Amino acid sequence: MSDGLKLRKAHRDDSEFTFQVKRAAFKDYVDQVWGWDEDSQRVLHDRRFAEQDYRVINLDGRDVGMISVAVKPDSLFVNQLHVLPDYQGQGIGRTCMLMVIDKGSKLDLPVRLQVLKVNPRAVAFYERLGFTITGDTDTHLQMQKMRLDQDSPEGLSELE
Repeated sequence: MSDGLKLRKAHRDDSEFTFQVKRAAFKDYVDQVWGWDEDSQRVLHDRRFAEQDYRVINLDGRDVGMISVAVKPDSLFVNQLHVLPDYQGQGIGRTCMLMVIDKGSKLDLPVRLQVLKVNPRAVAFYERLGFTITGDTDTHLQMQKMRLDQDSPEGLSELE
């Protein structure tokens, strides 16, 4: 999987693409919890796009998703990871997360994230990667992984 997978820093003109990816991959879950309000989601996206370090996930020359990770003093925090539905289940998200986990291991930091409780596929995905639940809110589970369990995939330095 990693041979044709690249991450590139998102540019201003990627904002619409990353919003559409989030909408396609995440709208149903947001709808279940709060209801999807297009205008509010656009405002939220625009703020996050300006504040966070977005990367566009590219597979064999085609943009297929986005990831945003923040380096914090006590962790690497995965703000968002979304893959277009037609490309889910192909190991793209797993490869991206292995990059993040590898970077966390190199920095001696745990990787943390939160996932909506109404998204059991995402919870199971992170559990398969070795994340454990460390807390919860009404809507989210907080999860963490301490270190890479296996050799990191070769050629995955885009998060450096």
